[in-house]
Amino acid sequence: MKFLLFGSVRLRTVVTLGRESNSSPLSTIYCHSNANTDGGRQVVHDKMGKDFYAILGINRGASDVDLQHSYRKLALKFHPVKNESGGADEKFAEVAEAYDILSNPIRRATFDKFGEEGLRAGVSTAEGGFLDGYSFHGDAYKVFADFFGCDNPFKELFINEEVAGSSYPKFGGLKGRSQPKQDPPIERDLMLTLEEVYNGCIKKMEISRKVLNDDGFTTSTRKKIVTITVKRGWREGTRITFPKEGDQGPNRVPADIVFVLKHKPHPTLIRDGDNLIFSPEIPLIKALCGGNVQVHTLDNRIITIPITEVISPGNTKCVVCEGMPVSDEPSQRGDLLIQFRIAFPPSLSPHQQSLIRQALQ
Repeated sequence: MKFLLFGSVRLRTVVTLGRESNSSPLSTIYCHSNANTDGGRQVVHDKMGKDFYAILGINRGASDVDLQHSYRKLALKFHPVKNESGGADEKFAEVAEAYDILSNPIRRATFDKFGEEGLRAGVSTAEGGFLDGYSFHGDAYKVFADFFGCDNPFKELFINEEVAGSSYPKFGGLKGRSQPKQDPPIERDLMLTLEEVYNGCIKKMEISRKVLNDDGFTTSTRKKIVTITVKRGWREGTRITFPKEGDQGPNRVPADIVFVLKHKPHPTLIRDGDNLIFSPEIPLIKALCGGNVQVHTLDNRIITIPITEVISPGNTKCVVCEGMPVSDEPSQRGDLLIQFRIAFPPSLSPHQQSLIRQALQ
């Protein structure tokens, strides 16, 4: 191994850059070594630190294709959008840094000779220059996007082509190629009672979907629980979207899962916008002579409605601010509309008919 002495610091050859030619001499890089003196003899210590090859699961003689294949597999496995397990973020960043180093010939050669310490400390060149130490920019998503040509781990990330006589994934991204379209939304009903919408609630819904395995090709069916916070007053037809939670696949963008709010039938009340409709049936005598009607509200109160005038079929009485909360202004409410239905007697005796005639004439 060749050493050069610059002042009192001994330097060791690391890697040569450029191409050897008459007009372009070799540029040789040197790294400052940590040295101690042992009996007049200088002893050099190399500190490897992290093993970026081990992080990617490859050996030091791995080819560029091996490097790309390993990064692709691990980046898809630990991408936080796909992997919700603890520690996925850190592993995703660690894999990105390892690929950022080993995919660059200069960084890789420097690391091979001097390990992590030499790579980060910086190296001197034979021409008297200095190559700054390496520091990862910290954006693992940028490394991913630069590699695949997109930042979505569910997009079409590869095509097959012949490499060395066999079918092998092509890496390098999607630039210049048409992007796959997203699958159409998958709609599911979110059935809620009027009480749940009136008071607001939290619903946990189970979805079943196909998820890409680590190989990026095959899928497995998995179940997932999603949480929906139902706001007070949400109307029927309200759509709650969970982006890209549909089936995953190697050549597809997962569909959005959309829950569409629908009301379960209520035994006594019907919703009409922000209003509630109550349709009690009252006997004819109460319609003519008056009385009271009781309403059980959605927040477990009982409201007594007095009947002080003659009620005709189809008459409606309005109780202000006893309807549904207004979704945009939950402190405000619609009205309670009481639409009376009158129950007439099936028959009258001659005497009853006579009494009614006398009363109404």
